[in-house]
Amino acid sequence: AQVRLDRPGLHRTPWLYLAGAGPMPAFTDAERNGLRRFLQYGGFLLVDSADASDGAGFDASVRKELAKVLPASPLAPIAREHVLWKSFYLLDRQGGRVLVKPWMEGQLLDGRVAVAYSQNDLGGAWARTELGDWEYPCTPGGEAQRETAIRTGVNLAMYALCTDYKDDAVHLPFILRRRS
Repeated sequence: AQVRLDRPGLHRTPWLYLAGAGPMPAFTDAERNGLRRFLQYGGFLLVDSADASDGAGFDASVRKELAKVLPASPLAPIAREHVLWKSFYLLDRQGGRVLVKPWMEGQLLDGRVAVAYSQNDLGGAWARTELGDWEYPCTPGGEAQRETAIRTGVNLAMYALCTDYKDDAVHLPFILRRRS
């Protein structure tokens, strides 16, 4: 469902998804303020570039807007040690329909990733036709790349809904096996 960033009730969903291809229209001040408030109160935003742009198109416009929404937290690569990469699956990279960058960038609020940004078109890797077939091929890595995109999506959902509660618990079975 589409939501308006400048309307009350944005808090009713813990996770927003912003995807686009080509330049994105600038947010209004009210939209910027609504999104900032949503993020500051614990909301999570996944931004997904569908046009494989890097420095132009959707990438350039979304970077400009995110810098205005959270000016004290510039986009930066999410560290490989971050709980996002192990909230369910243990991952060392993200997938997507394309591979622009193997890492994801984020904006932090009090140590929490409030905004995650993928330039690899995760949504394109997840998309299915009405008959259930995959809508787009994943290049250059094929189905393994799609599987990584799906696992990335699961990790994003776990993180968006549970933040870092799995930071220590995710490795508990391995620790217990080693102790016995």
